[in-house]
Parts: sequence; structure tokens; C-alpha cells
Amino acid sequence: MSFLDEIRKIPPVTRFLCGSSLAVSLPVMAQLVQPFSVVFVKEYVTQGLEVWRPYTSFFFGSSGINYLFEFIMLYRNSLQLETAHFAGRSADYAWQLFLAALGILALNIPLRSLTHTRPLLLALTYVSARLAPPGTQTSLFGLLTFPLAYLPYALLALDFVMGGPRAAAQSVSGLVVGHLWWWGVWDAGALRAAGTAPGWLRRWVGDGPAGGPGMAGTGVHVVPPRARAREERATTGGYRWGSGRRLGE
Repeated sequence: MSFLDEIRKIPPVTRFLCGSSLAVSLPVMAQLVQPFSVVFVKEYVTQGLEVWRPYTSFFFGSSGINYLFEFIMLYRNSLQLETAHFAGRSADYAWQLFLAALGILALNIPLRSLTHTRPLLLALTYVSARLAPPGTQTSLFGLLTFPLAYLPYALLALDFVMGGPRAAAQSVSGLVVGHLWWWGVWDAGALRAAGTAPGWLRRWVGDGPAGGPGMAGTGVHVVPPRARAREERATTGGYRWGSGRRLGE
């Protein structure tokens, strides 16, 4: 089986997110593209018509090993949502993700944030954590084990320690959008109708897979309740999340 066949097995929205991350971040790492050309600057978008900046600002990741961990986090969270909670509804997932991105962008304009990668990751982590089975545990750095529902706040604390108040404020915007996404679509259902993809998007994206592997998409090691006893006897590792590349700060 070829490499392309393996790529095609990835659900369409997750494939788009991961492909966009690689397409934006790797050329910058290779010094083929200047970092400032892919970050979000409102004046350049509204006055200079550099309309690609809102898109690229969501996929411009950290440098070095931190990017690898961010990429894994993006892949696992998105795959979990698309295969488990949006099974056969990839178009709805794409539409709701688009609305979430608009919310993150609006909240970050007053902060003058240059990148929105971290808020997007926090939003996906929040939704994935809230939809996980009750009692699901996670480990961070292989040292601490705690309920998965607390993971978004643990990542927020790390952003504050590593990046300061401004980095934490950007991450808070992701948590706010993630909470509204979860509450509006799954909990209260107040936004369920608005979260239904329009026909043109449904025709373009099509239906995703009817199901997928039961991966725990948090970007860190997840322990299902029934497997916790076995997992505690195993050796686990953790990911070291960085604060991301911060330009102009």
C-alpha cells in the first residue's frame, strides 16, 4: 500500500488541517518564506488586501521539537472529533471549525495577536476533553495523572508560565470559543442549527468516514477508565509543549 493511500485514509478535515500546518510552517522553518509574511496583521489584510494572512496565522506553528508536539496534538484531537463525534458528518465539522476560527480571530484582534495556532489547539482540546467518557484520565509529562477535563486548564497554565500573560490571554480565547462550541452544539444545543453545514460545503467536503479508530485526541497520553489500572503499570511518556513562536512581543 502506497504512502498516498495511507494519507487518503485520514478524514478530509483532519487531512486539510494537518496539510495546512505543514504547508505553512515548513517553508518558514526552511527559511524559504519570511515569518512576517504569514502572521496576522489586520492593517495588511484590510488595507493591503493580503487575504491569506487570517488563514496562515492559524497554521504557523512553533519551531523545532515544539512544532512536532503541536502537530501531534492537532492531528489527534481533530481525528478524534471527526471520526467519533462527527462520524459521517465531516462537512458539519468543517463548518463548525470555520465558525470557531472566526470567533478566535474576533477575540484576538483586540490583543493584536500575530498567530492563532495555540488558541485553535486549545479550542479543539477543550471540545475533545468535554466529549470524552466520564472518568477518562490523562497524564502530562508522564508525571501527573488527572481527569482529562482539566487538561485544557493545565495547558493554559503552561502557556502562562512559558509565555506570560499575553500568551495566556490568547489561549483563554481558545477556551472561550471551545466552551461555546461544546455548549452550543452538544450541551444546550442552542447553536446546533447554526452548526449544520450549508449545502455547497456538504457537496464539496462530502461525508467523512462512518467511524474510525478509537483514539483519544488530546495531544497527550490518555487513559480510558477501564484501562487505568493496566496503564499505571506501564511506562508512559509526556509531551513538552512550548509557548509557540511569538513575534513582535
